[in-house]
Amino acid sequence: MTDQMPLVIFTPSGKRGRFPLGTPVLTAARQLGVDLDSVCGGRGICSKCQVSPSYGDFSKHGVRVADDALSPVNAVEERYDRLRGLKPGRRLGCQATIQGDVVIDVPPESQVHKQVVRKEATARAITMDPATRLCLVQVEEPDMHEPSGDFERLQKALSAQWGIEGLTAPLPVLSRLQPILRKGNWQVTVAIHHDHTGAAPRLIDLWPGFHDGALYGLAIDLGSTTIAAHLCDLVSGEVRASAGIMNPQIRFGEDLMSRVSYVMMNPGGDREMTAAVRQALNDLAASLAAEAGIDARAIVEASFVCNPVMHHLLLGIDPVELGQAPFALATSSSLSLDAAELDLTAVNPAARIYILPCIAGHVGADAAAVALSEEPYRSEDLVLIVDVGTNAEILLGNKERVLACSSPTGPAFEGAQISSGQRAAPGAIERVQIDPETKEPRFRVIGCDLWSDDSGFAAATATTGVTGICGSGIIEAVAEMRMAGLVDASGLIGAAGQTGTSRMEPEGRTQSYLLYDGSADGGPRITVTQGDIRAIQLAKSALYAGARLLMDEMGVDKVDRVVLAGAFGAHISPKHAMVLGMIPDAPLDRVMSAGNAAGTGARIALCNLAARTEIEQVVGRIHKVETAVEPRFQEHFIAANALPHATDPFPELAKVVSLPNPSFNTGGDGAAAGRRRRRRG
Repeated sequence: MTDQMPLVIFTPSGKRGRFPLGTPVLTAARQLGVDLDSVCGGRGICSKCQVSPSYGDFSKHGVRVADDALSPVNAVEERYDRLRGLKPGRRLGCQATIQGDVVIDVPPESQVHKQVVRKEATARAITMDPATRLCLVQVEEPDMHEPSGDFERLQKALSAQWGIEGLTAPLPVLSRLQPILRKGNWQVTVAIHHDHTGAAPRLIDLWPGFHDGALYGLAIDLGSTTIAAHLCDLVSGEVRASAGIMNPQIRFGEDLMSRVSYVMMNPGGDREMTAAVRQALNDLAASLAAEAGIDARAIVEASFVCNPVMHHLLLGIDPVELGQAPFALATSSSLSLDAAELDLTAVNPAARIYILPCIAGHVGADAAAVALSEEPYRSEDLVLIVDVGTNAEILLGNKERVLACSSPTGPAFEGAQISSGQRAAPGAIERVQIDPETKEPRFRVIGCDLWSDDSGFAAATATTGVTGICGSGIIEAVAEMRMAGLVDASGLIGAAGQTGTSRMEPEGRTQSYLLYDGSADGGPRITVTQGDIRAIQLAKSALYAGARLLMDEMGVDKVDRVVLAGAFGAHISPKHAMVLGMIPDAPLDRVMSAGNAAGTGARIALCNLAARTEIEQVVGRIHKVETAVEPRFQEHFIAANALPHATDPFPELAKVVSLPNPSFNTGGDGAAAGRRRRRRG
């Protein structure tokens, strides 16, 4: 720590800066442009500036946060907590002051521009065969001459009337049986869960008399950065509500290995992260039930897909073994659990949880869900499926053979580690075009269908403003800069004299491109810097190298089609992905989006028992390729640093895009370059 200027790091934005001792957290957030709400002028009344400080060692950020990094809780906070309540660990940003290096998470409810989680449910025909169903049953009344328990007579009635044998019941449900039987005059509606493994059927809930209320399930895609959930009707399959939140674990590390490192350096860190994500899941379930206008007790099932580190942290398993070779999972099999085992209290107390199987150490249940959704194992042609997030899952195969790997792309595609980057929220630039002649940009922001040069754009964005650039925006910006000749094949940005536009601005020894200047109205200046391009190069190189490694293993130089899955696939054009070299060359009309394939796989597993059996069998046939120990991965990674690639000619891309070939290797402005040449002479 610099003596009187502690380092303050805000998550999930990743923005950081040094501030004098005693600076209020809210002040630091405002100076850095962090999205932290406040409407009471810092008087501790509105509570909208709540933040969650984190303590311990953060190797990712290079800081150690001491217990006294913030000022002690003051009288204003104590009064607010006493009258209205603060969640454990929360502080009021207007009252807490900075006393040392600190990592501060801004929870979703404290953000002015709420996160837009782009993992919407994709329309999909699913054969409905859910595990939990309602049955109306008439139970015999007790008879002193034929003594038996009420539960045993319920078992007998279900056997006779529905052919359901060997019913079991958890104790909390069993304790409610007698009054409900009598209230219904010995007729009850029961919710019965049939496991796909053939295990004994299980009583989930019961109601007196005839009950025709719907049963619901949650399909949850638990990602490193975002958690997306879909509330599904278990009879019709209809998605009644969808929502997403930032994964609160992001304050412990943006990528998976940072979180594993946090556990290694902070005893009990895994328990912290497990508690954080389980609370987030409860909040998400409660908000979905409220949005759909249903009783949370009607949520009787949930299916989960997640990568291996998130899988272990959800289950409360220490993930340290996943951070070192041979990357051993505690278990790779599917799991069927009680909601109570995961502390899920915002659903039916007896709800059942199904977690899809993991493929291998770094290829998890999310990749299995993508396979279930896209079915490469049934494909006649060779298909490459890329599901991009903070960690990319890649599948390559056909009905003969399927390969899988994961690739550590990092959070750049999510807008993190980008100078003007932010998460997807209203006001964030999401689409970019640059005129190759004038070098002038136009863009669109989330929440507005107009382009920035359309009449009415300023009025349409008056509420949100233009606040930053999200992952899809930075990807398109870099690709457009390459197509406009503002960036050379090595990824170097040219100077104003080299590119012919005054939008190029010197930034130290490098250049940046001014995309938007809102400073006249108190808004941000949004630029694409050399560091931004390097971050995208590293991310896309990891993605390409993983795909190419699978192609090597398959013994092929090209694929028949490419499927882009997840938020990336839904919001990035194939042309921009190809210009960057994010994916191997392929005909652009054979590159398509699958939407949120992992979420779709979770919904299929939720709604169809046979699908659970199918994916468990398929996972056993998928061959995992380990990128972390494969020497060719590094070779492909280095070659893929170029835009689009150093050695791959990309002939299909060349048919539709003619990339200029400037060279800015001199760096800086032309005069400086001339001086360097004269000195060398």
